[in-house]
Amino acid sequence: MKLLVSEVLQKVSNAKTKADKVKLLRQYNTNALRSILIASYDESAECLLPEGEVPYTANDSPKGEEHTYLEREFRQLRLFYKGGATGLTPLRREALFIQLIEGLHADEAEVVCLAKDKSLNKKYRITRQVIEEAFPQIVWGKRS
Repeated sequence: MKLLVSEVLQKVSNAKTKADKVKLLRQYNTNALRSILIASYDESAECLLPEGEVPYTANDSPKGEEHTYLEREFRQLRLFYKGGATGLTPLRREALFIQLIEGLHADEAEVVCLAKDKSLNKKYRITRQVIEEAFPQIVWGKRS
């Protein structure tokens, strides 16, 4: 069974050396993982949702049951960032976000919320330098 994005981040965070962290990121490289890392570490990725605690009910189903996966749903993340989806009212955008994270495993929902507030590094010991080394193909935006 594939690892959840949260499990990959935990493995990387637990790795002792920068080289090990880079190796693990490359080993578990997915579009969803890169999207979460960009959302959290790229200053130009501007989230359109309010900062802070999200009022949602965590999905407490065990891994593999009764929830969807960030790997399957990551394309929806663009709806919540500047330039991703125009025409959504703030209320509709927030409702879609809550719907997304309530469908995810609780650990992945937490990852999405941390990335929204650019605070993934508060839970996981991963630096932008490690990400840049693991994924040199990522083009980081410039904050205007």
